[in-house]
Amino acid sequence: MNAWPTALFVLLWSSGAIFSRWGLDHASPFVLLALRFGVALAFLSLLGWRERAWLPAPGTRAQVAGTGLLLVGGYSCTYFLALDQGLTPGALATILGVQPIATLLLQERRAPALRWLGLALALIGLVLVVLDSLLRARVSAAGVAWALAALGCITLGTMAQKRIAQPPTRVLALQCAVALALCVALLPTQAPRFDPHPMLALSVLWLGAVISVGATVLLYRLLRAGNLVNVTSLFYLVPGGTALLDWWLLGNRMAPLALLGLGLVVAGLVLVFHARPAR
Repeated sequence: MNAWPTALFVLLWSSGAIFSRWGLDHASPFVLLALRFGVALAFLSLLGWRERAWLPAPGTRAQVAGTGLLLVGGYSCTYFLALDQGLTPGALATILGVQPIATLLLQERRAPALRWLGLALALIGLVLVVLDSLLRARVSAAGVAWALAALGCITLGTMAQKRIAQPPTRVLALQCAVALALCVALLPTQAPRFDPHPMLALSVLWLGAVISVGATVLLYRLLRAGNLVNVTSLFYLVPGGTALLDWWLLGNRMAPLALLGLGLVVAGLVLVFHARPAR
């Protein structure tokens, strides 16, 4: 994988948790998500107008929409619902950390031991990065259920997206439209909360334009060009990247154990990328 797009993707995706936290201070989850996907759809419509292509190729639209329902809408909604049920971000990140392992089980039947070792080491590192949040976790059955649903959505969704051989900007508009429809349909299930605050506007703009368009386009390009397990393993870096941004932007220093964990994640990913994938 090319280093610059990979590093940029991890940096942008890591920022999503911080802007989501700021946004949730001023809006309920489905209101925030509906605004986010509305902004993303507006940006993608402008891109489509420039390229004169708003929809995927005929014959693939149901496949693209179904993938968007899982990877864009389903994952985002279940992620926020898990947090809304009291699951801490660290506990949620740990459950989602099973994704590369699940992908390896489903995609590579005879994976070399070095890849398993790398994934295990990266998962241990992830746990150390989010250990403080894990120790404060209030585990609820509903929170764990939504977290497992999010794990299923992102695992199956990335596998489905890997099979779509079209430019990301050609498929994302339909996928964001499906995600927006899902969020609007779910709005009556929660008490709506909306505080027209400048920080909410900033969060919606960042989440919609930078994360749902910019970072997702990078993710889709990485999925098209790289090995699926290698790409999904990059998500191990996201909690560490978020912690570094939290340190840089908000002054919350990383604990020494978290820094050690980030080092283990990097070491584990080196092993994953070094080992030749099973055919």
